[in-house]
Amino acid sequence: MSTAARPPVPPFTRESAAEKVRLAEDGWNSRDPEKVALAYSADSRWRNRAEFVTGREAIVGFLSRKWTRELDYRLIKELWVHDGHRIAVRFAYEWHDDAGQWYRSCGNENWEFDDDGLMRARHASINDLPISASDRLYHWPLGRRPDDHPGLSELGL
Repeated sequence: MSTAARPPVPPFTRESAAEKVRLAEDGWNSRDPEKVALAYSADSRWRNRAEFVTGREAIVGFLSRKWTRELDYRLIKELWVHDGHRIAVRFAYEWHDDAGQWYRSCGNENWEFDDDGLMRARHASINDLPISASDRLYHWPLGRRPDDHPGLSELGL
């Protein structure tokens, strides 16, 4: 895997932080663990719920397991705040399990980046809410969220 810089790089402005958030959203919506892992430093440390992950190889494994369980995954991220090498986001994603139960998972992430714009730390707190299929808000085709699709604030989330 490449260790090339991943613009935008810190220190972040409001515009570059928002761009970084959208790039992260787009990557995760690809559901491609190898591609997503390239946005993280080789020694990146994560806390995701109660799971602790270190390094790109572990990130690939984590994401592969995640997207095997969380089917038809669609994510929206929104910038909360930024400062220097750090960005905080809030997010919500919709998915269903293999029994067909839909969920909306909502949470917050705190990110820290190295000078090359690679994320070296990710701390995620997430809650899962069972929803009915009729309560779903994300109906775009799998992949990148269309530019004209409402964000979290516009959806009232």
